[in-house]
Amino acid sequence: MPMNCLLDTCTLLWLTTNPRRLSKTVRETISQPDNVIHVSPASAWELGIKVARKKLILPKPVSEWFPLVCERYDLAELPVTGLVAARSTELPPLHNDPFDRLLAATAIHFNLIVLTPDPLIAQYSNTKTLW
Repeated sequence: MPMNCLLDTCTLLWLTTNPRRLSKTVRETISQPDNVIHVSPASAWELGIKVARKKLILPKPVSEWFPLVCERYDLAELPVTGLVAARSTELPPLHNDPFDRLLAATAIHFNLIVLTPDPLIAQYSNTKTLW
């Protein structure tokens, strides 16, 4: 049965830079042609901030890197709507990272499985994760 998944930001980064860091389950999930793998523009935003703060180096500016990665890995970009953003602020305070809260709210809203090693995301009710 096909799965609809959302990549956590670190999962997106590892997919492109060091796929061995991904679990075998995640690598297999991503490689299944029937699965739809989504990505959030919030991940581009988060990675762009890390690049600007010199905490991350990418081979290209994020504005070029992100669309190329989406195309290369056949990732479906989801919108960040006002409703999803608002719902991210209504989640219990399990996670201090606003990007992870936005990803959790996105997954809940679109009924997606989050591919993440982060155990805190799994603690949000109505959030499914896989690692």
